[in-house]
Amino acid sequence: MTWLVTGGAGYIGAHVVRAFTEQGMEVVIYDDLSSGHESFVPAGVPFVRGSILDGGHLVDTFRRFNVTGVVHVAGFKYAGVSVQRPLHTYAQNVTGTLSLLAAMEEVGVSRVVFSSSAAVYGTPDTDLVTEATAKSPESPYGESKLIGEWLLHDQGVAQGLAHTSLRYFNVVGSGYPDVYDTSPHNLFPLVFEALLDGRTPRINGNDYPTADGTCVRDYIHVADLALSHVAAARRLDAGEPIEPVYNLGSGDGVSVGEIMTAMREVTGIEFDPEVAPRRAGDPARIVASGELAARDLDWTMRHTLTDMVQSAWDARSKA
Repeated sequence: MTWLVTGGAGYIGAHVVRAFTEQGMEVVIYDDLSSGHESFVPAGVPFVRGSILDGGHLVDTFRRFNVTGVVHVAGFKYAGVSVQRPLHTYAQNVTGTLSLLAAMEEVGVSRVVFSSSAAVYGTPDTDLVTEATAKSPESPYGESKLIGEWLLHDQGVAQGLAHTSLRYFNVVGSGYPDVYDTSPHNLFPLVFEALLDGRTPRINGNDYPTADGTCVRDYIHVADLALSHVAAARRLDAGEPIEPVYNLGSGDGVSVGEIMTAMREVTGIEFDPEVAPRRAGDPARIVASGELAARDLDWTMRHTLTDMVQSAWDARSKA
């Protein structure tokens, strides 16, 4: 069994790849390096540079490496930016997923684990999100991820595609000293870059209807997330029952203000963040139950907030 990881040279994808290899599973990386890094590719793991929009190249890659399943992590992942770049977002996340599924159908690859997002929920009307919570995305990014889930469902009905979608919440931390989040839009790298440059970190909004006025989210460690991808792939390989979607959530919320406190404690750098306006498309609170994923996908929160900040800081400061 060989699994292809689209976006496998990115921050999340690289952790997924290493989780697979550490558990003895064959893996191939497919990435256009638009946001990934070839330096994140482990020695001995095949790497193919290509776009998921290039169906012919995908077909060739599937055949060359006898791929039997796909973990689809590649995509444009920035909710706020997607409001300004909707067409680009849809091209990468909807047309790209369609291209991938068409290539899979052509060569008979019938298993996929899809990187979805908490953004499909928009601003939930409940304190604890479950997989059954109403979907009401508030950005083109969230909409594109929901459409991706629909595409998988429809291919399952039409072609027998075995699939599951993992709805990510805020993914942070690092499992390896040489892999870290390089996103120019995510909270952790934004704070770290500011601190390393001697600037004051900024946060987006402190007037949300939350306890301290800052956004509340589930923050989950990337290494925990990666292990659940392996569990999902094994379940698909074995033909075991699997839910169409899972929330990878903690069940507890952490505010951006609390993150800032942890940042000060871990780095030893005192600062009071500057407050910028809210980002478009950012809901005030998203906290989810991970009960289904815990039942089926070995999902658990193995790291504390301090662990998350410490591991992320260690990896970035050594880069």
